[in-house]
Parts: sequence; structure tokens; C-alpha cells
Amino acid sequence: MPLTELMVKQAKAQNKPYTMADGNGLILEVRPSGAKYWIVRYWVQGKERRKSLGPYPAVTLKMARDQNIDFRRSLEKGSLPRNERFQDIALEWYEKRMKPTMTQGHLDTIRYRLERYVFPEIGGLSLGEISSGVVLSLCRKIETRGVVETTRRVKQIIGQVFRYAIATDRAESDPTVALRGALQTRKEKHHGTLTDPAQVTNLIRGILAYPYPVVRCGLMFSALTFCRPGEVRHAEWSEIDLDRQEWRIPAEKMKMKRAHIVPLATQTLKLLDELRALTGKGVWLFPSARNDGRPMSENTIRMGLRTMGYANGEMTPHGFRAMASTLLNENGFPPDVIERQLAHVEGNAVRAAYNHAEYLPERRRMMQWWADYLDELAKK
Repeated sequence: MPLTELMVKQAKAQNKPYTMADGNGLILEVRPSGAKYWIVRYWVQGKERRKSLGPYPAVTLKMARDQNIDFRRSLEKGSLPRNERFQDIALEWYEKRMKPTMTQGHLDTIRYRLERYVFPEIGGLSLGEISSGVVLSLCRKIETRGVVETTRRVKQIIGQVFRYAIATDRAESDPTVALRGALQTRKEKHHGTLTDPAQVTNLIRGILAYPYPVVRCGLMFSALTFCRPGEVRHAEWSEIDLDRQEWRIPAEKMKMKRAHIVPLATQTLKLLDELRALTGKGVWLFPSARNDGRPMSENTIRMGLRTMGYANGEMTPHGFRAMASTLLNENGFPPDVIERQLAHVEGNAVRAAYNHAEYLPERRRMMQWWADYLDELAKK
């Protein structure tokens, strides 16, 4: 017997989910929470599939029936509606989940991996047709090219799309979960860094003796602030707040698109005073030597370290972060304070949405201690 609007409205929640059939594959699922969802049951190659049409009462009985009719017609033509294809759900995930939170560089990489490796293989399939075996086959093809890290990242992207589909009620499980341990693992590469105080002493002395003033300031600024190399290169004078003694990095420049505050120690302010005489009339703290309308190249700090005699496996621009993290932890600073200053974001969604000013008083004290510590090492 077909459902009526009154029957749908009066359907009560029970201890377990249950369904009420309207006919022609259209069912209403009533969940223990009281939420009600319209679902269409259909078959592809003898296997049952389900498509969510949305929640009641946002989708009325009449609207659900109309959508079901349209869906059945598309099946008769031998094609799935666009929003059932992996490619379209992946692009929706990209627009709604990735774009608001990731930098353009990361977005470009994700889009390239989708279009290069994923869409040609599974883009036209429905989510129900993508099993763990299908994903494993796709990943094995990438592995044969010797790009182990790319394989891992592609599997990760596919899993994220499926988890988005689960959250939007268009999938019931993530086929990548079963592939844990099935793929090759890369040999972990660590950024070259120095953590022995004696080595750090030589590093700071070498920086202070570096002959080119702007690069010297860039190296020392990296050591004092331990920000990511890209954040240092793109630092602008307009972001320096001398009254608050802070470098305020806007969200669009951060890896995870969250604004970040870097408290400036006395030594850092002195360095900026020196640097302002050199580059203060322009936009960038560290402009390109060839074109002051652009920031210094990503290799400038690295080449500075090479000039000082450090091989890539010994010390890198990113190594200033690991150096500070290790020594601050060893000297008893709270891990949460260190992680916040490093602008690391936790996987936990609740913790990830942190206030950019969290632990700011503790971070101020820590940053001044760190500058004093480097000073003391250089004087030994």
C-alpha cells in the first residue's frame, strides 16, 4: 500500500532503524533519532544499490516520488545520474571541504592527482561499484611507476571522498579501510636538522657571520620564529605589528588556512629594525635580489645553508622547525604550547578548530626564552 503524507509524518522512532515502502523501490527509513530519509532501492548487475534522496520533511512525499521517477528513467537509459558518479562526488568534496581549508598549492596537487590517477579509472563508477579490490587495483597501477608516496596519497584522497559521501548519506562504508597495510610503505625522509646544542652553537655563529645582510636576516629570522620556509619568504611588512610585538600571518598564507600569531622576542625586533633599513620601503621582508616586487626564491635560504657548509641531509630551511621543537621539548615546555606555535593542527576536528591566540601568553614567554637560549649558545 502506498504511503500517505500523514503516515510519513506520524511515523515514530523505534530502538532500531526501520523502513516503510511506498512502492517502485522508494522507501522511507526512520532512524532511532527520529530522523527520516527517503531512499531508492535499485539493482545494477544483479546487486542491490541504494540512493539517498534526502531527509523528510525537506523532501516531501511528492518530491521523493518525482525524484524516484526521474532516477528510474535515467537507469532505463543505461546511465547513472551525475551525482551518483565518483567523479562528481569527488569534485563536490573538493569544492565544499578542501577549498575552504587548503592553500592553492595543496588544492592544485589534489586536483592533479584526481585527474591524473583517479578519474580515468573510477571516475565514472557509482560508489557502490567501487570495492576495496577496485581501489587496490588502481593503487597497484600507480605503484608500478615507483611513486610510493603518490600511491599512498591517492588512496588517502579516495578515502576522504568516501567519508564525505558517508557524511552526506550517499555511501555506507569506505573501501580504503580494508587496504591498511596492503600498499608499499616509503622510507621515511626527515628534514635535515641540528638538535645538539654544540651543533646549534656553530649554526648560529655561522649565521651571524654570513656576509650578505638580507640572507643573514632571513636565516636568523627562520631560527628565531621557526615558521615554515614559505611563510618566512612571503612575510610582509604590513603583517608586523610592533605595538603588539607580533607577526600576524593571515589565514590564506598558512598551510591549513588558519591565521597564526608569532610573538616577536626582543632579539627578533632588533633584527627587524636592522632589516627595515634594507627592505622596509618595499612589501616583502625578504624580497628577491633580482626583483624587489617578488619575495626571495625558495632556494635562497637553502643555498645560504649550503654556503655555510651544511649538506641537505644535515640542515634545511625546514630543519629550523624540528630544531626548535626538539630543544623546546627537551627544556620542559608544554607540548601543546609548542605545537600551537608550530601551527600544527590536530586530526581531532574539535581540537583542530583552535583559536589562533590559544596559549598566547605562554607562547610569548617561550619565544623570548628561545631567543635568549640562541643568544647564550652563540656566546659560548
